[in-house]
Amino acid sequence: MRVISGNFGSRNLKSVPGNKTRPTTDKVKESLFNMIGPYFNGGNFLDLFAGSGAVSIEAVSRGFDKATLVDKQYAAIKTINENISITKQTESFDVLKMNAENALQFLSNQNKKFDIIFLDPPYKNQKMVEQLQEIYKLNLLNDSGIVICETDDNVNLNDDVDHYHLSQQKKYGITIISIYKLQG
Repeated sequence: MRVISGNFGSRNLKSVPGNKTRPTTDKVKESLFNMIGPYFNGGNFLDLFAGSGAVSIEAVSRGFDKATLVDKQYAAIKTINENISITKQTESFDVLKMNAENALQFLSNQNKKFDIIFLDPPYKNQKMVEQLQEIYKLNLLNDSGIVICETDDNVNLNDDVDHYHLSQQKKYGITIISIYKLQG
């Protein structure tokens, strides 16, 4: 696993030990950033199920000012911090050890807003529609922001999730990337 492009390009990243996380493959990560960018002039990125932190590190590498990484597992947080140290730009990252629901409430209480929110929960524990609604309710997305959902091909996300419209969707093997924008 590596950073694909940008300021940290080609740097190798560690995976979370064990089988409790499923990292986004480099191929899917590259395709995802080609769908939304591929490069950015600032902004805030939230990774709600960060795992190794690879997607957020890629986001900052490609031009985001700041990334907030959330995970509830100790091994993931340890790996995230090790991977962030490889960038030598630790001030560009905030790491939160908590579950997704608590993190959303915490970030709302901090009046945080994000340009991109990335949702890639463990496939068996997906509650993406509920999380999309919570993101909307807590006003965590900037007006032109997007929510990216990574699922496997057994999950069927609707085009008509309340308050959002599906702007793009692509399949890569068993992985599906769905991009939602706020309506209106």
